[in-house]
Amino acid sequence: MTDYTPIQQYPAPQAAPPRNGLGTAGFVLGLVGLVFSPIPFVGVVAWPLVVLGLILSAVGVARVRAGKATNKGLSIAGVVVSILGLVVSILWVVVIGKAISDVNEQVTQHHTITYSVTGDSKTADVDYSTFDRAGSVKSETGATVPWTKTVEATGLFVGAFTVTTGEDGGSVTCKVVVDGKEVKTATATGEFAVASCTGF
Repeated sequence: MTDYTPIQQYPAPQAAPPRNGLGTAGFVLGLVGLVFSPIPFVGVVAWPLVVLGLILSAVGVARVRAGKATNKGLSIAGVVVSILGLVVSILWVVVIGKAISDVNEQVTQHHTITYSVTGDSKTADVDYSTFDRAGSVKSETGATVPWTKTVEATGLFVGAFTVTTGEDGGSVTCKVVVDGKEVKTATATGEFAVASCTGF
């Protein structure tokens, strides 16, 4: 009688799960950075996230090529989202830098403003912004028409200029010229009529 030794069956080795901790971390950081990058002011947080995400994802790709890690797709996705986040962050810096430069230029810019009054009214009451201090408005009662005045202003401003006819009526036209360019004009006719060139 022959003894048969039962053959032991061993389970087939399971495939090792994908491993690439650096690539996964790079993808997560790059994705979070990409989400934050278009948000004004909050986008500042995106800079270190996308840079770190790009570095970790690139190291993850290198480890896959060296056979030390798997899950190459996640590492490549990390590189892509990190680069996109970096591009958006750079664009925001350019846009914000340009806006700040434009505002600084306008704040320091010098302007010459010329007010003029014409018409068939002999006299008129004139109120105009002098820009010598905030909210400064000067009045001239019974000014002879035609009338003109030139003032200087620096930076951003909103000016006021009104002309009112007297009891004799007639017509008056106010005109505002800023740096050689006409920006506002208005005409009024009648007794105590008001021509307003405010808001230039």
